[in-house]
Amino acid sequence: MAKPDTTSTSTSTTTTTANHALSSPHNPQKNNKQQLMMNLPGTREEDCFGWTFDSIEEITTPHAAQQYLQSQVRIRRFDIDSLIRQPRGVGRLAWLYEHMRQVCIELGFYISLLRKECTESRCPVMRAGEATYYCAGHGHPRPCSAIGYAVHTIDYAVQQLSGSSSSSLLAAIDAEENQINPGGELLSLKHFQSMVRRLYRIFAHAYFHHRDLFEQQESATYLYARFVRLARKYELTPESLVTIPDLPAAVAAASVAS
Repeated sequence: MAKPDTTSTSTSTTTTTANHALSSPHNPQKNNKQQLMMNLPGTREEDCFGWTFDSIEEITTPHAAQQYLQSQVRIRRFDIDSLIRQPRGVGRLAWLYEHMRQVCIELGFYISLLRKECTESRCPVMRAGEATYYCAGHGHPRPCSAIGYAVHTIDYAVQQLSGSSSSSLLAAIDAEENQINPGGELLSLKHFQSMVRRLYRIFAHAYFHHRDLFEQQESATYLYARFVRLARKYELTPESLVTIPDLPAAVAAASVAS
Protein backbone atom coordinates (compact mmCIF):
# COMPACT_ATOMS: atom_id res chain seq x y z
CA MET A 1 0.00 0.00 0.00
CA ALA A 2 1.32 3.45 -0.83
CA LYS A 3 2.61 5.49 2.10
CA PRO A 4 0.24 8.34 3.02
CA ASP A 5 1.44 11.76 1.94
CA THR A 6 2.42 13.70 5.06
CA THR A 7 3.30 16.97 3.37
CA SER A 8 -0.24 18.40 3.10
CA THR A 9 -2.78 19.05 5.78
CA SER A 10 -6.05 18.69 3.87
CA THR A 11 -7.60 18.56 0.43
CA SER A 12 -10.21 21.17 1.35
CA THR A 13 -7.53 23.85 1.69
CA THR A 14 -6.10 22.70 -1.60
CA THR A 15 -9.46 22.96 -3.36
CA THR A 16 -9.98 26.46 -1.94
CA THR A 17 -6.59 27.46 -3.29
CA ALA A 18 -7.45 26.06 -6.69
CA ASN A 19 -10.81 27.84 -6.76
CA HIS A 20 -9.10 31.11 -5.91
CA ALA A 21 -6.72 30.58 -8.82
CA LEU A 22 -9.58 29.81 -11.17
CA SER A 23 -11.35 33.03 -10.23
CA SER A 24 -8.32 35.24 -10.92
CA PRO A 25 -7.90 36.46 -14.51
CA HIS A 26 -4.35 37.70 -13.98
CA ASN A 27 -1.21 35.92 -15.15
CA PRO A 28 -2.69 32.93 -17.06
CA GLN A 29 0.50 30.90 -16.78
CA LYS A 30 0.39 30.95 -12.98
CA ASN A 31 -3.33 30.29 -12.99
CA ASN A 32 -2.93 27.21 -15.18
CA LYS A 33 -0.46 25.75 -12.71
CA GLN A 34 -2.61 26.52 -9.67
CA GLN A 35 -5.66 25.04 -11.39
CA LEU A 36 -3.88 21.71 -11.05
CA MET A 37 -3.68 22.08 -7.25
CA MET A 38 -6.58 19.75 -6.55
CA ASN A 39 -6.95 16.01 -6.19
CA LEU A 40 -9.54 15.17 -8.82
CA PRO A 41 -11.98 12.27 -8.31
CA GLY A 42 -10.27 9.04 -9.27
CA THR A 43 -6.74 10.27 -8.48
CA ARG A 44 -4.57 7.41 -7.22
CA GLU A 45 -3.25 7.74 -3.69
CA GLU A 46 0.37 7.82 -4.83
CA ASP A 47 -0.46 10.67 -7.24
CA CYS A 48 -2.23 12.90 -4.72
CA PHE A 49 -0.72 16.31 -3.96
CA GLY A 50 1.54 15.91 -7.00
CA TRP A 51 2.01 19.58 -7.87
CA THR A 52 5.38 21.28 -7.48
CA PHE A 53 6.78 24.81 -7.80
CA ASP A 54 10.12 25.95 -9.16
CA SER A 55 10.11 29.10 -7.03
CA ILE A 56 8.00 30.61 -4.28
CA GLU A 57 7.12 33.51 -6.57
CA GLU A 58 4.82 31.16 -8.50
CA ILE A 59 2.47 30.91 -5.50
CA THR A 60 0.03 33.75 -4.94
CA THR A 61 -1.92 32.40 -1.96
CA PRO A 62 -1.57 33.65 1.65
CA HIS A 63 0.13 30.34 2.57
CA ALA A 64 2.85 30.53 -0.08
CA ALA A 65 5.73 29.61 2.25
CA GLN A 66 3.95 26.53 3.58
CA GLN A 67 2.88 25.35 0.11
CA TYR A 68 6.34 25.92 -1.32
CA LEU A 69 8.03 23.99 1.50
CA GLN A 70 5.61 21.08 1.14
CA SER A 71 6.22 20.90 -2.60
CA GLN A 72 9.98 20.87 -2.00
CA VAL A 73 9.65 18.08 0.58
CA ARG A 74 7.91 15.96 -2.06
CA ILE A 75 10.61 16.32 -4.70
CA ARG A 76 13.76 17.01 -2.62
CA ARG A 77 13.15 15.08 0.58
CA PHE A 78 16.70 13.75 0.63
CA ASP A 79 18.40 17.04 -0.27
CA ILE A 80 18.47 18.61 3.18
CA ASP A 81 20.60 21.59 2.15
CA SER A 82 18.05 22.61 -0.49
CA LEU A 83 15.11 22.08 1.86
CA ILE A 84 16.39 24.33 4.61
CA ARG A 85 17.71 27.02 2.25
CA GLN A 86 15.73 30.18 2.90
CA PRO A 87 13.77 31.26 -0.20
CA ARG A 88 13.78 34.84 -1.37
CA GLY A 89 11.14 36.98 0.27
CA VAL A 90 10.70 34.75 3.35
CA GLY A 91 12.21 35.89 6.64
CA ARG A 92 14.69 33.75 8.56
CA LEU A 93 12.38 33.09 11.51
CA ALA A 94 9.29 32.73 9.32
CA TRP A 95 11.09 29.97 7.39
CA LEU A 96 12.00 28.21 10.64
CA TYR A 97 8.36 28.52 11.73
CA GLU A 98 7.16 26.80 8.53
CA HIS A 99 9.72 24.03 8.93
CA MET A 100 8.64 23.36 12.50
CA ARG A 101 4.99 23.15 11.42
CA GLN A 102 5.97 20.66 8.73
CA VAL A 103 8.00 18.59 11.19
CA CYS A 104 4.94 18.33 13.45
CA ILE A 105 2.74 17.22 10.54
CA GLU A 106 5.16 14.44 9.62
CA LEU A 107 5.80 13.47 13.24
CA GLY A 108 2.07 12.82 13.63
CA PHE A 109 2.34 10.07 11.02
CA TYR A 110 5.59 8.88 12.62
CA ILE A 111 3.93 8.50 16.03
CA SER A 112 0.99 6.60 14.53
CA LEU A 113 3.48 3.96 13.41
CA LEU A 114 5.47 4.09 16.63
CA ARG A 115 2.45 3.38 18.82
CA LYS A 116 2.01 -0.07 17.24
CA GLU A 117 5.02 -1.30 19.19
CA CYS A 118 5.58 1.48 21.74
CA THR A 119 2.76 0.52 24.07
CA GLU A 120 2.15 1.68 27.64
CA SER A 121 3.06 -1.77 28.91
CA ARG A 122 6.28 -2.03 26.90
CA CYS A 123 7.41 1.60 27.46
CA PRO A 124 5.68 2.75 30.68
CA VAL A 125 7.99 5.78 31.08
CA MET A 126 9.64 8.09 28.58
CA ARG A 127 13.26 7.05 28.21
CA ALA A 128 15.98 7.71 25.66
CA GLY A 129 18.90 5.44 26.41
CA GLU A 130 19.61 5.81 30.12
CA ALA A 131 17.84 9.17 30.51
CA THR A 132 14.27 9.36 31.83
CA TYR A 133 12.01 12.35 31.15
CA TYR A 134 8.92 13.66 32.90
CA CYS A 135 5.97 14.84 30.85
CA ALA A 136 4.80 18.46 31.16
CA GLY A 137 1.41 17.74 29.61
CA HIS A 138 -0.37 17.09 32.91
CA GLY A 139 -0.36 20.54 34.47
CA HIS A 140 2.88 19.74 36.28
CA PRO A 141 5.73 17.40 35.24
CA ARG A 142 5.21 13.76 36.14
CA PRO A 143 6.05 10.30 34.75
CA CYS A 144 4.22 9.33 31.58
CA SER A 145 4.39 6.47 29.10
CA ALA A 146 6.65 7.08 26.12
CA ILE A 147 3.78 7.15 23.65
CA GLY A 148 1.80 9.43 25.95
CA TYR A 149 4.80 11.76 26.19
CA ALA A 150 5.08 11.81 22.38
CA VAL A 151 1.39 12.63 21.88
CA HIS A 152 1.38 15.30 24.58
CA THR A 153 4.53 16.87 23.15
CA ILE A 154 3.07 17.06 19.65
CA ASP A 155 -0.08 18.64 21.13
CA TYR A 156 2.09 21.21 22.91
CA ALA A 157 4.07 22.02 19.75
CA VAL A 158 0.93 22.35 17.61
CA GLN A 159 -0.61 24.71 20.18
CA GLN A 160 2.53 26.82 20.15
CA LEU A 161 2.58 26.96 16.35
CA SER A 162 -1.08 27.04 15.36
CA GLY A 163 -3.34 27.57 18.36
CA SER A 164 -4.08 30.57 20.55
CA SER A 165 -0.63 30.21 22.12
CA SER A 166 0.96 31.03 18.75
CA SER A 167 -0.03 34.72 18.92
CA SER A 168 3.00 35.79 20.98
CA LEU A 169 5.33 33.68 18.85
CA LEU A 170 3.95 35.05 15.59
CA ALA A 171 4.03 38.60 16.95
CA ALA A 172 7.69 38.22 17.90
CA ILE A 173 8.53 36.82 14.46
CA ASP A 174 6.63 39.60 12.71
CA ALA A 175 8.28 42.29 14.83
CA GLU A 176 11.75 40.90 14.24
CA GLU A 177 11.23 40.48 10.47
CA ASN A 178 9.94 44.06 10.18
CA GLN A 179 12.74 45.38 12.43
CA ILE A 180 10.18 46.76 14.89
CA ASN A 181 11.74 44.94 17.79
CA PRO A 182 15.31 43.72 17.15
CA GLY A 183 15.12 41.64 20.33
CA GLY A 184 12.10 39.74 19.07
CA GLU A 185 14.31 37.02 17.65
CA LEU A 186 15.58 36.10 21.10
CA LEU A 187 12.01 35.74 22.39
CA SER A 188 10.85 33.60 19.49
CA LEU A 189 13.99 31.45 19.57
CA LYS A 190 13.24 30.59 23.21
CA HIS A 191 9.90 29.15 22.07
CA PHE A 192 11.63 27.11 19.37
CA GLN A 193 14.41 25.94 21.69
CA SER A 194 11.92 24.49 24.19
CA MET A 195 9.95 22.89 21.38
CA VAL A 196 13.01 21.33 19.73
CA ARG A 197 14.29 19.97 23.05
CA ARG A 198 11.02 18.12 23.71
CA LEU A 199 10.49 16.92 20.14
CA TYR A 200 14.04 15.60 19.98
CA ARG A 201 13.25 13.15 22.78
CA ILE A 202 10.67 11.43 20.55
CA PHE A 203 13.34 10.69 17.94
CA ALA A 204 15.81 9.66 20.65
CA HIS A 205 13.33 7.23 22.21
CA ALA A 206 12.65 5.67 18.81
CA TYR A 207 16.37 5.38 18.08
CA PHE A 208 17.39 3.78 21.38
CA HIS A 209 14.32 1.60 22.00
CA HIS A 210 12.73 0.97 18.58
CA ARG A 211 15.78 0.99 16.33
CA ASP A 212 14.31 -0.95 13.41
CA LEU A 213 11.34 1.40 13.10
CA PHE A 214 13.59 4.45 13.46
CA GLU A 215 15.91 3.34 10.68
CA GLN A 216 13.00 2.32 8.46
CA GLN A 217 11.33 5.71 8.82
CA GLU A 218 14.55 7.67 8.53
CA SER A 219 15.41 5.83 5.34
CA ALA A 220 12.02 6.72 3.90
CA THR A 221 11.69 10.31 5.10
CA TYR A 222 15.00 11.84 6.32
CA LEU A 223 12.80 13.55 8.91
CA TYR A 224 15.30 13.30 11.77
CA ALA A 225 18.17 14.43 9.53
CA ARG A 226 16.16 17.51 8.51
CA PHE A 227 15.09 18.20 12.09
CA VAL A 228 18.58 18.05 13.60
CA ARG A 229 20.06 20.10 10.73
CA LEU A 230 17.52 22.83 11.44
CA ALA A 231 18.34 22.69 15.16
CA ARG A 232 22.03 23.14 14.39
CA LYS A 233 21.51 25.85 11.77
CA TYR A 234 19.43 27.98 14.13
CA GLU A 235 21.42 26.94 17.24
CA LEU A 236 18.32 25.64 18.98
CA THR A 237 20.00 22.93 21.01
CA PRO A 238 23.49 22.36 22.43
CA GLU A 239 25.47 19.50 20.92
CA SER A 240 25.50 17.80 24.32
CA LEU A 241 21.77 17.08 23.91
CA VAL A 242 22.17 15.54 20.44
CA THR A 243 22.44 11.97 21.67
CA ILE A 244 21.76 10.11 18.41
CA PRO A 245 25.05 9.41 16.61
CA ASP A 246 25.45 10.76 13.10
CA LEU A 247 23.68 8.23 10.92
CA PRO A 248 25.62 6.19 8.36
CA ALA A 249 24.89 7.07 4.74
CA ALA A 250 23.80 3.47 4.13
CA VAL A 251 20.71 3.98 6.32
CA ALA A 252 19.34 6.46 3.84
CA ALA A 253 20.85 5.17 0.63
CA ALA A 254 18.65 2.08 0.39
CA SER A 255 15.47 4.11 0.53
CA VAL A 256 16.60 6.66 -2.01
CA ALA A 257 16.99 3.87 -4.53
CA SER A 258 13.58 2.47 -3.68
